[in-house]
Parts: sequence; structure tokens; C-alpha cells
Amino acid sequence: MEFNNLHELLRGLYDEMLPMSATMATVAKGVAGLGALFYVALKVWQALSRAEPIDVFPLLRPFAIGLCIMFFPTIVLGTINAVLSPIVQGTHSMLDNQVLDLNKLQQQKDLLEKEATLRNPETAYLVNNEEFDKKLEDLGWAPNDLVTMAGMYMDRTAYNMEQATKKWLRELLEILFQAAALVVDTIRTFFLIVLSILGPIAFAISVWEGFQSTLSQWLTRYISVYLWLPVADMFSAMLAKIQSLILERDIEMLNDPTFIPDTSNTVYVIFMIIGIVGYFTIPTVTGWIIQAGGAGNFTRNVSQMAMRSGNVAAAGAGAAIGEVGGQLMSNNQGGQKSK
Repeated sequence: MEFNNLHELLRGLYDEMLPMSATMATVAKGVAGLGALFYVALKVWQALSRAEPIDVFPLLRPFAIGLCIMFFPTIVLGTINAVLSPIVQGTHSMLDNQVLDLNKLQQQKDLLEKEATLRNPETAYLVNNEEFDKKLEDLGWAPNDLVTMAGMYMDRTAYNMEQATKKWLRELLEILFQAAALVVDTIRTFFLIVLSILGPIAFAISVWEGFQSTLSQWLTRYISVYLWLPVADMFSAMLAKIQSLILERDIEMLNDPTFIPDTSNTVYVIFMIIGIVGYFTIPTVTGWIIQAGGAGNFTRNVSQMAMRSGNVAAAGAGAAIGEVGGQLMSNNQGGQKSK
């Protein structure tokens, strides 16, 4: 089974386990109903104890959350997935285009590299059987020729072993690269399934007084985990673009008849290692995209600034009133003395 089929299997697993959230909604309805009863009673009692009119709008929050719990798979998950799925499709199309260009350039480079090796008389016999047989025919049976023949066989064996080792290392790094992407996608699918199934419970707990932040935290975590796949596709597309630029430069140099190619593939190996390590930084990057509590912190800072400004203004007004009062008192005393 190919890696692309495994990714499709994980997406199918998420779609199949998504209806299980409706089962948890029955439990969440009872928790949310009890929380709504205490929430409304507390707000009404506070308003009556302060002899204030009852504000109905905040009391509608538990009922709105209750509607979300009742139709959680369609209203909540369906809406979020419908909004975020175009991002996944867009980044995946970017990756497909870059990988397609990379494969074409890699085939072109391999062909030019073989032609450049054949152009060099000293290395042509290593990759071509006809050149190898022709060079053997040109040799005689003198001791020096026998030594040369043995050296040719040894060089060709060493060359084949070197190419086989490089191919094995390249395939190993490609497998590790694909495995790292599969690990990220598997963990992402697991987190999404857990958040989806237990989402109604999180919504129900957010009805209770003091647990309102549970709702925003759930939304933040779900969206952040959902964006793991687009960020991973963008990272893979970036690496594919870098490798495409390197291959284009190599192809440009191989078109020069006097250029002798270097088959070490060191740059390719380095970027594969970077890609393997970089995949595990994706959760950190997606945490930078969306964060909860930003508006609350902003409101808190604005309130603090407003309070400080109010204190400064009150102090200034008090000083001004004191100064005016002092002037009035001095005027009154002057008037009494003149009388």
C-alpha cells in the first residue's frame, strides 16, 4: 500500500468515527441543562439582590450552546470543516504541482548525468557495458594489461557498490520522510477524533460558571490541529521547490559538455534530513497561527489603561476643584475684611 493511500485511509477513518459525537451529545445535554439552570438562577439572583433590571441577553448563552450540542455534528463540526477544507485542498494542490515538477526535473537530471558520464572516456566503461567490453578488447595479455583488467573490474564493482549504497540511502531517507508525514497525519487524525467525540462534553462544561473558557479553548485546539495538514503540505511544497531549483541548476551545468558531474547527492540528503526534522515542528507552527484569549488580553489591557487614565483625570479634576475652592474662600475672606 502506498503512502497516499494511507493518508486517504486516515481521512476515511475520521469520517466514519465522526457520527460517534452524536452519542456523547446525549450525555452532554444533561450536563448542559443542569449548568444552564444554575447559570440562569445565579444571574437572576444577582440582579434581584442588587435591585437591578434583569439583562436577558447573557441568559441566552446556555440555550445557544444547547442548540450546538443537539446538532453538534452538523452545526459545529460541519461548519468548521466546511470553512477549513478549502485551505487543505489549496495547499494539497500546491504540493501536487511542485512534486510533479520535481519528478520531471529528476528524470531529466538522471538522463543528463548518465550522458555526461559517458562523455568522459575515463568513466564511460563504468556505466556502459559496450564501452567496458571495447576497452577490454583493446588490451592484450601482457602482465601490465592483466593488472589493468583487474583494476577495471575492481573499479566497476566499487562504482556499482557505491551507486547501490547511494540508492539505498536515498530510498531510506525517502521512506523516513514519508513516515514522518504519516506520523504527523496519524496523530492529527487521532486528536481530531478525540476532540470531535468529546466536543459536546466540552460545550456542556462551558455552560457552567467559571468554565466559559473551555469553549474557546476547544475551538482553538480543534482548528490548530486541523491546520496541521495544510502546514505540512506547505512545508513539503517548500522543500520540493528548493529541490527543483537545485535540480534546475544541476541541469544547466550538465548541459555544458566540459562539465564532469558529481554524483554524491549530498545536498539532496541534507534536505531530506531537514524535512524529516522539520515535520515535527508543525504543531508548534500551527500554534502560532491561532491562539485563544487574545481578545480577552486586549480588553484587559484597554480596561487597565482606561482605569489609569480615569485615576489621572480624577486626580487632575480634584486638584482643579481644590484650587477653585481655595480662590473662592480667599475672595470671600477679602470681601468680609473690606466690609
